[in-house]
Amino acid sequence: MAATVARPDMVPYVASWSGEKKVPGLVVPNPRGPGIGYADEQPVDRDTNGVLWKRVGAGRGKGRPEFGKVHALRQHRAMRKLLCQVCGGAADRDETGVLWLVGDYPGDAGTGRTAEDEFTTTHPPLCVPCAMASVRACPHLRKRYVALRAGLVVTAGVQGIVHRPGEPFPEPYDAGGVMYDDSRIHWTVAAQLIVALRHCTVVDLETEYARYAARADRVT
Repeated sequence: MAATVARPDMVPYVASWSGEKKVPGLVVPNPRGPGIGYADEQPVDRDTNGVLWKRVGAGRGKGRPEFGKVHALRQHRAMRKLLCQVCGGAADRDETGVLWLVGDYPGDAGTGRTAEDEFTTTHPPLCVPCAMASVRACPHLRKRYVALRAGLVVTAGVQGIVHRPGEPFPEPYDAGGVMYDDSRIHWTVAAQLIVALRHCTVVDLETEYARYAARADRVT
């Protein structure tokens, strides 16, 4: 029996839900070093790189899905563990790397490999069925997408709100991507993890799905 494509109406694992309560956090100067922290900071507020993260409630499935709003902690988890951004299971991996979908890519589709050293993204990887469902359901991906496999995935920085000194508290003044080697990282409240994809190979998604279906047939 051939494998079936995941339902296109599935709510992505990384999407936020309206029932996930906001968690307050007063941003103050960091008493233990440069930059900022929370007035009531807990160890879980920072990642392993020491970056301060946005506080979000946990309640996946509560209320209504907010498709345009990424849940900071689930996005971070999907990136760190290489989970599918749609179903939350393991992303697809083969000998050439982990599967990703991107809206644009500077590589050479003729050779399949990029001329760039790396490509950065905030979008987690996918499994093959969810990738197929995504390109059919998402208006942006229906217009253009590039499927690729990354042989190496490296955490590179965060996307979030950058602060500067202010009175009485630090004040936000910019939003965007901040790499780990940027001094502004100490002044950033992260909302999404940025990874660098290296040793990338451009692939054909239809071919990838045919291989996936053939593997599923052998198992069943």
